Amino acid sequence: MNSPEYLEAIMGLIMYGGEAKGYAVQAIQAAKQEDFQTAEHLLQEANTSLNIAHKSQTGLLAQEAGGQTVDVSLLMVHGQDHLMNALTFIDMAKEVVELYKRLAEQKNCG
Repeated sequence: MNSPEYLEAIMGLIMYGGEAKGYAVQAIQAAKQEDFQTAEHLLQEANTSLNIAHKSQTGLLAQEAGGQTVDVSLLMVHGQDHLMNALTFIDMAKEVVELYKRLAEQKNCG
C-alpha cells in the first residue's frame, strides 16, 4: 500500500515525531539556563507534536485492524523510530527539567 494517505501518515510520524523530540531537547536547554517557564512551554509543544504523530500512527493501526494491509517499508520503520524516540526523550526531558528546578531551588536556598 503506497497510497498518498499512507505516505502522508508516515510523514506525519517522521515530521511530528522529530519535532516533538526537538522541543524536548530545547526544554532541557532552557531548564539548564534556569528558564523554567520556557522549558514548561516547550514540553507542552513537544506533547502537542507527539499527539499529532500519534494520530498518524493510530490511523495506520486502524487501517490494519480493519483488514487493510499496511506495508512495512523503510519509511514506516523510520517513522516509528522517530515516534518512539520522541516518547522516550519527552519522558527523559520532563525528569531533567525537574532536576534542574530542584538544583536551582537548592542554589537559591543556600
